[in-house]
Amino acid sequence: MKVALVLGIAGVAAVSAWQATPTRAPVAQAPALPAAAPVTDPAPVLAGVPVYAATVVARMPHDPSAFTEGLLFCDGALYESTGKEGASDIRRVDLATGKVAARARLDPALFGEGIGCWNKGLLSVTWKTGIGFRWTLPALKRTGAPLRYAGEGWGMTGDGRALILSDGTATLRRMDPATFAERGRIAVTMNGKPLKQLNELEYVRGRILANVWMTGFIARIDPATGKVDGIVDLRPIVAEVGNADPDAVANGIAYDAAGDRLFVTGKYWPTLFEIRIGEEVGRAR
Repeated sequence: MKVALVLGIAGVAAVSAWQATPTRAPVAQAPALPAAAPVTDPAPVLAGVPVYAATVVARMPHDPSAFTEGLLFCDGALYESTGKEGASDIRRVDLATGKVAARARLDPALFGEGIGCWNKGLLSVTWKTGIGFRWTLPALKRTGAPLRYAGEGWGMTGDGRALILSDGTATLRRMDPATFAERGRIAVTMNGKPLKQLNELEYVRGRILANVWMTGFIARIDPATGKVDGIVDLRPIVAEVGNADPDAVANGIAYDAAGDRLFVTGKYWPTLFEIRIGEEVGRAR
C-alpha cells in the first residue's frame, strides 16, 4: 500500500536552492560585549530539511493521455515512457509541440515504467514483471536480450557510472548498465527516517531528484549518503493543472544539461513545465 509523504512546514529565510548546506537565517546585530566576556554559545541551527519553491519558466504542450512514468533528455532529444497495460510505450517527443516524433509500443501485457540513458541508447523497465529492454536511438528499435531484475521497476536515471533504479521503497539500486546486475544500494532517509514511495528519478548536478509518489514533492537526495537534503514543492503546479483524477500525480523530471534546464510533468497532464528551483520557503520535519 502506498502512502503520502507528510511534511511539516516552518517559515524560514530564503536561500539558494542548490547549496549543499543552506545558510542560517540572518540574525539581528547584537550589542557589543566587553572583551572579557566573549560569546561562546553555538550558533542556532535550523531543524528539518529545506523546502524550495518551484518557479515556472515556460509551459509547453504535453500529451494529456500519457500516463507518464519516465522522462529524460538523451543525446539532445526528449524521451518519455508511459505506463498502463495495453497503453505502454517509449516515445521521442518534440519539446516545443509535445507531439510524438517516434514511438515503440510495449507488449500489451506489460506495464511500462522508468527509462535511463546510457551510451547513446535507452534502457527501460516494467512494473511487476521484472523485465526490461534496450532501445536504439533515435529510431527506438529494440536491441539485444531482455533485461532481468528482481522486484519492481519504477523510475530510473544514470550518474555516469551506473543506472539507478527505484522500486517504490526507500532503497535505490545501482544497476550495471552492461548486465543490469545490481551493484549497490542507496538507503534514502529524510530527517533520519526512511523515505518511501520514490518514483521517477533524474540525476542533476551531483544529486538525485525523485518524485515522491502521490505527493506534490520532489526529494533531492545526496547519493553518497542517501540523505534528503532538499524538497522541491510542486503543489502550486499540481493545483494549476487541476486534474481531479487521483492517478494524475506529478511524475516526470528531465534535465537538459546542455541548456541547464529542468522540466517536470505528470500523469495525464496537458502541460510540460520548465521550472527553476527558487527560494527556500520552509522546512520539512
